[in-house]
Amino acid sequence: MTHVLIASDKFKGSLTAVQVGEAVSRGLRRVRPDVEVTVLPVADGGDGTLAAAVAAGYWTVPVSASGPTGVTVETSYARSDETAVVELADVSGLSRLSGGRLEPLTAGSRGTGEVIGAALDAGCRRFVLGIGGSAGTDGGAGLISALGARLLDAAGCEIADGGAALGGVARLDLRDLHPGLADAEIVVACDVDNPLTGPRGAAAVYGPQKGAGAADVELLNASLVRWAEVVSAATGADLSATPGAGAAGGVGFAAIAVLGARLRPGIELILDLVGFHSELAGADLVVTGEGSLDEQTLAGKAPAGVAAAAVAAGVPVIAVCGRNLLSVDSCRAAGISAVYSLGDLEPDARRSMADAAALLERLAERIAADHLVAS
Repeated sequence: MTHVLIASDKFKGSLTAVQVGEAVSRGLRRVRPDVEVTVLPVADGGDGTLAAAVAAGYWTVPVSASGPTGVTVETSYARSDETAVVELADVSGLSRLSGGRLEPLTAGSRGTGEVIGAALDAGCRRFVLGIGGSAGTDGGAGLISALGARLLDAAGCEIADGGAALGGVARLDLRDLHPGLADAEIVVACDVDNPLTGPRGAAAVYGPQKGAGAADVELLNASLVRWAEVVSAATGADLSATPGAGAAGGVGFAAIAVLGARLRPGIELILDLVGFHSELAGADLVVTGEGSLDEQTLAGKAPAGVAAAAVAAGVPVIAVCGRNLLSVDSCRAAGISAVYSLGDLEPDARRSMADAAALLERLAERIAADHLVAS
């Protein structure tokens, strides 16, 4: 019996990764009822990471925490035994900004630290932290503050949250860090190699995406430079130039410099988390995908990671997407032998997104007819 493994990310704005898998499965089985299908949702460390963990058998633990501007939000982490999966995007991400209003100078990562703290209190000691989609550029200061660090100004008073306030930090006190961190392992899903500061740093590269104008970027970068000096003085090491330190507005920096975290490519980490390689062992075909196949896909997004792992195991890969901006040669170089796009069936983007599930089923019917031989 032919076995198809569906390992897709979400189609942002239209379908979750689970819904993508279900739609593809329905379409394949309509043409080849005898096909064996396994749906294994994946993500790359951004939004959708929690959903992928839950689909893989983790359970959801609800938590109330501070959103990026301090307003309480209802979020969660995913747990299995002593392992917790924490998704920054779900608590400190752009989607949590009230009314969609960007707050480049004051948004922070405190809530993510609160979620980690709740998991530590509950006995978790291994953490998978997905840090894509952050709303702020606070160097991870909020994250470690929530875990007991004290950021003090020259007068010994604690500074406010947000990246702009870091310009006034004079000293970092780590004496009251959560005791559970002493024997905790934190692995961060990180897909960028930016340093904390400078022309390729968190403020310069990602600040504008979070609403920062030219003057804001200059202010935030200077604040992060000061933050790096203070952290270095407290820890005895300057890790601000480490590739990935600039991820998620500098959360990567605080994670490695203060919490002793390791950075790993997001999709590799998630594939291990959900047991992709064991499922791959019995597959004859892999179907992967995401909303838009483009140059960013090739830079470590979920479909590229899935394809690389599948090709290494000798399993052919097909991709589905909402739109495809990659050439045939680029796809083949990435290990994707064919691409099926919703845009081929419905060129109107709004209609395509609204009818994504039905269109995806039709694409899966084509995949079955083109690539699956009836038993």
